[in-house]
Amino acid sequence: MTIYDISKKAGVSIATVSRVLNGSDKVRPATKKKVMDIIEKYDYTPNAFARGMGLHSLKTIGILCADSSDLFLAKAVYYLEQELQANGYESILCCTGYNLDIKKNYVDLILSKKVDGIILVGSNFIGTNEDENLYIKDISSQIPAMLLNAAYDYPNVYSTLCDDYTAMYEAASSMLKAGISDILYLYNSDSYSGVKKRTGFIAAMKDYHVQDYEKLIFYYDGDPQRVKDISTFVDSIAQKVSFHGVIASDDALAIGAIKSAGKRGIRIPEDLSVIGYNNSMLTCCCTPELTSVDNRLESQTHQLVQTLLGVLSGEEMPKQSVFSGKLIKRGTTIF
Repeated sequence: MTIYDISKKAGVSIATVSRVLNGSDKVRPATKKKVMDIIEKYDYTPNAFARGMGLHSLKTIGILCADSSDLFLAKAVYYLEQELQANGYESILCCTGYNLDIKKNYVDLILSKKVDGIILVGSNFIGTNEDENLYIKDISSQIPAMLLNAAYDYPNVYSTLCDDYTAMYEAASSMLKAGISDILYLYNSDSYSGVKKRTGFIAAMKDYHVQDYEKLIFYYDGDPQRVKDISTFVDSIAQKVSFHGVIASDDALAIGAIKSAGKRGIRIPEDLSVIGYNNSMLTCCCTPELTSVDNRLESQTHQLVQTLLGVLSGEEMPKQSVFSGKLIKRGTTIF
């Protein structure tokens, strides 16, 4: 029996169960009685829910990320920890890697620490089929599951993310409007976010009636932190196809493209326009500085924590919060 089971049997939301257990006066007497009848029927007491509903809370949140060396994930974890501390919560961080079984093991470890909620940082925590997402359902049956940079529709799961599809569509459109249609698209992930970005790029190319754009989409499967290897990868592409624009799914890939252009004597932005994604610290680590899509990470993390705090207080909170990305124009583009 879980809090989800109780909400289902009582015909109310998990948030309503939370309000009942927290003694909120916002629940109608009839609804409160319905929930308490289920609790008594199955011989549960409020203490049995302490782990899941914040009663007698340890004021601790579990944070899981795949790779703390990744610039986006590292910055996200920093913002989350700062936001949680400012609201009186401590955090336990686990770096899981990308293997599903290892992720599940870390989830079990975090749950054993009696945390009040779990934050899954990064879209790689969402699988491509329902079996790969069962562990998220398991989390949500006990405590709130919070997703950053991904979305999953399930009770007690809350998502905060950037509209990567639209942000990438608009980035590609800005280059296309400038008269550049032979755009190389570089990506290194088929995660939830990665697919949204690539789909947005493809939609823009289709809407502008660009022919054979598929031949300019390339997947880089190497280490995203080895810019030299990315540069070599782009060198090999340049031997096969011609392009006057590059749009990358993250800033590291874009930096690699700039490094490749420099070796080949290609001027930026006169001969080649480049757009990255994430608006990370890497944008100022090249000359000229990199135009990049800002996915509003700090705003995302603030909203996620505020949503979590509301859920733990028994409030009705939005299941999904979506932010619009913004193209930050710098020296690598002519428009």
